[in-house]
Amino acid sequence: MNQLGNLAQLSRISLESLSVDNIKAQVHALQNKLSSLRPPQEFFNVKNISKPANFSDLQSRVSYNLGYYSSNYALIVGVLSIYTLLTNLLLLFVIVLVIAGFMGINKLGGQGLVTPFGSFNTSQLYTALLCVSVPLGFIASPISTLLWLIGASCMSVFTHASFMEKPIESVFEEETV
Repeated sequence: MNQLGNLAQLSRISLESLSVDNIKAQVHALQNKLSSLRPPQEFFNVKNISKPANFSDLQSRVSYNLGYYSSNYALIVGVLSIYTLLTNLLLLFVIVLVIAGFMGINKLGGQGLVTPFGSFNTSQLYTALLCVSVPLGFIASPISTLLWLIGASCMSVFTHASFMEKPIESVFEEETV
């Protein structure tokens, strides 16, 4: 009985997240995030790349650059995520299969599926989807893909953040405070 309550609560949450006002708010937040993107000339400025003098300089560079270029770093992580899905087509297929399966079963509205081979209720359809997607999911190696994505994202973001010098204006602001 508790599981049915959790499922009903989950469906309410998903319906609330699909409201027009919530979608508009999400689009507005995305537009704000994209408007704070730094131009490529500034992000890839080779003249501002140097080796940090010591560990405290490295820490101050990373903390400053993570805030200053946060939208650019989020874009890099997003592009790397798309790249990993495009290079691991089986994982992409499994993700699409699970989403399409859930949408198809939910579209039945609790009714059974009647085919020439027999009729299937929703619990049988969910079980069949689970029996197909879990073995395919293990074969698609999502854990190694996720670990590669984390490693590549951290390496690219922290390398840029540690080697990119802070602007001169920020150095003077720190000294006067």
